[in-house]
Amino acid sequence: MNTIPNITFESSEGATDIEFLSLAEMFSRIKKDPNHNPKQPHRISFFALLIITEGEGEHQVDLTHYSVRKGCVIKIAKGQVHAFQENPNYKGYLVVFTEDFVLRYFSKSSIKVISHLYNYHISSPLVENSTFNDFFLEQLNSELHRENSYAQKEIVAKILELYLLRLERHAHIAPIKNYNKQHQTIFMNFKDLVEKNYTNTRNVKDYADMLFVSTKHLNLVVKEFTFTTAKNFIDNFVILETKRAIVSTDKSLKEIGFAVGFDEVTNFTKFFKKHIGTTPKEFKAAI
Repeated sequence: MNTIPNITFESSEGATDIEFLSLAEMFSRIKKDPNHNPKQPHRISFFALLIITEGEGEHQVDLTHYSVRKGCVIKIAKGQVHAFQENPNYKGYLVVFTEDFVLRYFSKSSIKVISHLYNYHISSPLVENSTFNDFFLEQLNSELHRENSYAQKEIVAKILELYLLRLERHAHIAPIKNYNKQHQTIFMNFKDLVEKNYTNTRNVKDYADMLFVSTKHLNLVVKEFTFTTAKNFIDNFVILETKRAIVSTDKSLKEIGFAVGFDEVTNFTKFFKKHIGTTPKEFKAAI
């Protein structure tokens, strides 16, 4: 039975936490691996930057197709599902790095900003018209190919850290809102808890209890970051996971409903139709 494949960080060069490669090299490498087709939806367990240097086309992230061209960057967060188009008409580079790499080498203040950049609940994966991609790619390539590798990881991390900060600033024409730090911590922890526990509970009070806050306070925090309620945030994530499964698996709708936390297929169907306007069966037929 097919499911969305989970792709872990693997480097042909022995790297354990960051890799930089051209798309041509990536597709050439994958041709040798019959178990992974990047043109089919797959979930990644690391962070990625797809940087377009020539041509134009599209890239799919969580069932949404984004038009890309020179100057575009697609940022894909750990846990997201994405897919390359068939016969892409663009060239570019892929930078992949792990969460451990960020935590080990980035400054704490940068991590807070970058966590916003990669928070796909409140940030689009597409950044357009970046004018500093070429400079970043040249710096990164130069450092990774130096014979003298002293402090190389630290230098590479700073090059990437600076690029991500510039990317975040470029993505926000208006100044970034100065969020309450305690609220930001609560929201990020809430997001992580939902992603880990949504199959067990969709009850806001359960998550509030896990975070040792009241449901009222949790709702205020979630609204600050997403302009929606905690309940809507949870339900929207369940819908997203359901859509991911429907388009990328041959499981029955009953099996999918059970996998996302519904014991009865009728309840699953009602829940889906309430939020999407169509039944899971109708949604699948329209794909």
